[in-house]
Amino acid sequence: MAYRTHVGALDSYEKGLIELEDDLRKYAFSNIFEVAGAASPFERVAVVQNLEYVAEVMRVEGDSPWFAAPHDEFALVMDGEIVFNFVKLADGQVPSHEGGALRLGAQPNGPGMGRVTARRGHQVLLPHGAAYQLVSGKPAVAIIQTVDGPETVKRWSDICTLG
Repeated sequence: MAYRTHVGALDSYEKGLIELEDDLRKYAFSNIFEVAGAASPFERVAVVQNLEYVAEVMRVEGDSPWFAAPHDEFALVMDGEIVFNFVKLADGQVPSHEGGALRLGAQPNGPGMGRVTARRGHQVLLPHGAAYQLVSGKPAVAIIQTVDGPETVKRWSDICTLG
Protein backbone atom coordinates (compact mmCIF):
# COMPACT_ATOMS: atom_id res chain seq x y z
CA MET A 1 0.00 0.00 0.00
CA ALA A 2 1.41 3.40 -0.98
CA TYR A 3 1.18 6.37 1.36
CA ARG A 4 1.48 10.01 0.43
CA THR A 5 2.50 12.74 2.83
CA HIS A 6 0.82 16.09 2.31
CA VAL A 7 2.02 19.10 4.27
CA GLY A 8 -0.88 21.43 4.96
CA ALA A 9 -1.08 25.19 5.15
CA LEU A 10 -3.40 27.69 6.77
CA ASP A 11 -5.37 28.08 3.54
CA SER A 12 -4.98 24.50 2.29
CA TYR A 13 -5.28 21.47 4.55
CA GLU A 14 -7.25 18.27 4.85
CA LYS A 15 -8.42 17.21 8.25
CA GLY A 16 -6.91 13.80 8.82
CA LEU A 17 -8.10 10.85 10.80
CA ILE A 18 -6.55 8.04 12.72
CA GLU A 19 -7.90 4.56 13.29
CA LEU A 20 -7.37 2.98 16.70
CA GLU A 21 -8.53 -0.23 18.23
CA ASP A 22 -8.96 1.39 21.62
CA ASP A 23 -11.19 3.86 23.45
CA LEU A 24 -10.78 7.16 21.56
CA ARG A 25 -11.48 9.12 24.74
CA LYS A 26 -7.92 8.23 25.82
CA TYR A 27 -6.50 10.28 22.93
CA ALA A 28 -6.71 13.86 21.70
CA PHE A 29 -6.50 14.79 18.02
CA SER A 30 -6.59 18.21 16.43
CA ASN A 31 -5.41 19.89 13.23
CA ILE A 32 -3.03 22.78 13.87
CA PHE A 33 -4.11 24.68 10.76
CA GLU A 34 -7.78 24.39 11.72
CA VAL A 35 -6.93 25.61 15.24
CA ALA A 36 -4.86 28.53 13.88
CA GLY A 37 -7.59 29.44 11.39
CA ALA A 38 -10.14 29.79 14.20
CA ALA A 39 -7.77 31.64 16.56
CA SER A 40 -7.31 35.37 16.94
CA PRO A 41 -3.92 36.69 15.83
CA PHE A 42 -1.24 35.94 18.45
CA GLU A 43 -3.55 33.80 20.59
CA ARG A 44 -1.51 30.87 21.95
CA VAL A 45 -3.81 27.81 21.82
CA ALA A 46 -2.49 24.62 23.43
CA VAL A 47 -2.68 21.60 21.12
CA VAL A 48 -0.42 19.25 23.11
CA GLN A 49 0.23 18.98 26.83
CA ASN A 50 2.51 16.64 28.79
CA LEU A 51 2.65 17.49 32.48
CA GLU A 52 3.46 21.23 32.55
CA TYR A 53 4.88 21.32 29.00
CA VAL A 54 2.72 22.51 26.10
CA ALA A 55 2.88 23.09 22.38
CA GLU A 56 0.89 26.17 21.48
CA VAL A 57 -0.36 27.05 17.99
CA MET A 58 -0.14 30.73 17.15
CA ARG A 59 -1.65 32.51 14.16
CA VAL A 60 0.81 35.28 13.26
CA GLU A 61 -0.69 38.19 11.35
CA GLY A 62 0.87 41.66 11.56
CA ASP A 63 3.03 42.68 14.55
CA SER A 64 2.61 40.72 17.77
CA PRO A 65 2.88 42.19 21.24
CA TRP A 66 6.21 41.57 22.96
CA PHE A 67 6.57 38.36 24.97
CA ALA A 68 9.14 36.99 27.42
CA ALA A 69 9.45 33.82 29.49
CA PRO A 70 11.52 32.79 32.53
CA HIS A 71 13.00 29.92 30.44
CA ASP A 72 13.93 29.12 26.86
CA GLU A 73 11.12 28.47 24.38
CA PHE A 74 11.23 27.26 20.77
CA ALA A 75 9.11 28.26 17.78
CA LEU A 76 8.63 26.04 14.73
CA VAL A 77 7.24 27.83 11.67
CA MET A 78 4.59 25.63 10.04
CA ASP A 79 3.31 28.00 7.34
CA GLY A 80 4.37 31.35 5.90
CA GLU A 81 7.29 33.57 6.83
CA ILE A 82 7.78 35.07 10.29
CA VAL A 83 10.33 37.62 11.46
CA PHE A 84 11.35 37.21 15.11
CA ASN A 85 12.69 40.42 16.71
CA PHE A 86 14.73 40.16 19.93
CA VAL A 87 15.54 42.66 22.70
CA LYS A 88 17.84 41.94 25.66
CA LEU A 89 16.08 42.35 29.00
CA ALA A 90 17.78 43.86 32.05
CA ASP A 91 17.99 41.44 34.99
CA GLY A 92 15.08 43.17 36.73
CA GLN A 93 12.90 42.87 33.62
CA VAL A 94 13.18 39.09 33.17
CA PRO A 95 9.84 37.51 34.14
CA SER A 96 9.92 35.75 37.50
CA HIS A 97 6.66 33.80 37.26
CA GLU A 98 6.89 30.00 37.23
CA GLY A 99 6.60 29.32 33.52
CA GLY A 100 5.17 30.06 30.12
CA ALA A 101 5.22 33.24 28.11
CA LEU A 102 4.08 36.55 29.50
CA ARG A 103 2.77 39.38 27.33
CA LEU A 104 4.74 42.56 28.03
CA GLY A 105 2.94 45.88 28.24
CA ALA A 106 5.18 47.69 25.75
CA GLN A 107 8.34 47.23 23.75
CA PRO A 108 11.22 46.64 26.18
CA ASN A 109 13.85 49.38 26.31
CA GLY A 110 16.89 47.09 26.26
CA PRO A 111 19.41 46.77 23.45
CA GLY A 112 18.34 45.03 20.26
CA MET A 113 19.73 41.51 19.85
CA GLY A 114 18.83 41.11 16.19
CA ARG A 115 16.20 39.26 14.24
CA VAL A 116 15.59 35.93 12.55
CA THR A 117 13.54 35.48 9.39
CA ALA A 118 12.10 31.96 9.39
CA ARG A 119 9.98 30.01 6.92
CA ARG A 120 8.15 26.67 6.99
CA GLY A 121 10.23 24.05 8.80
CA HIS A 122 12.61 26.50 10.47
CA GLN A 123 12.99 26.37 14.25
CA VAL A 124 13.89 29.47 16.26
CA LEU A 125 15.19 29.65 19.84
CA LEU A 126 13.30 32.17 21.99
CA PRO A 127 15.95 32.56 24.70
CA HIS A 128 15.58 33.19 28.40
CA GLY A 129 16.57 36.78 29.17
CA ALA A 130 15.20 38.17 25.90
CA ALA A 131 11.88 39.63 24.83
CA TYR A 132 10.60 38.64 21.42
CA GLN A 133 8.08 39.85 18.87
CA LEU A 134 6.70 37.92 15.87
CA VAL A 135 5.93 39.80 12.64
CA SER A 136 4.32 38.57 9.42
CA GLY A 137 2.88 40.51 6.49
CA LYS A 138 0.55 37.61 5.60
CA PRO A 139 -1.12 35.06 7.91
CA ALA A 140 1.42 32.50 9.13
CA VAL A 141 1.41 29.66 11.66
CA ALA A 142 3.93 28.75 14.38
CA ILE A 143 4.04 26.07 17.04
CA ILE A 144 5.64 27.29 20.26
CA GLN A 145 7.17 24.77 22.66
CA THR A 146 6.91 26.19 26.16
CA VAL A 147 5.47 25.64 29.64
CA ASP A 148 1.79 26.08 30.51
CA GLY A 149 1.54 29.70 31.54
CA PRO A 150 -0.49 32.91 31.66
CA GLU A 151 -0.81 33.21 27.85
CA THR A 152 -1.73 29.54 27.23
CA VAL A 153 -5.34 29.19 26.01
CA LYS A 154 -6.97 25.77 26.43
CA ARG A 155 -9.91 24.83 24.23
CA TRP A 156 -9.72 21.05 24.38
CA SER A 157 -13.47 20.52 23.90
CA ASP A 158 -13.46 22.79 20.83
CA ILE A 159 -10.33 21.55 19.08
CA CYS A 160 -10.16 17.82 19.79
CA THR A 161 -11.75 15.16 17.62
CA LEU A 162 -13.29 12.17 19.37
CA GLY A 163 -13.86 9.62 16.64
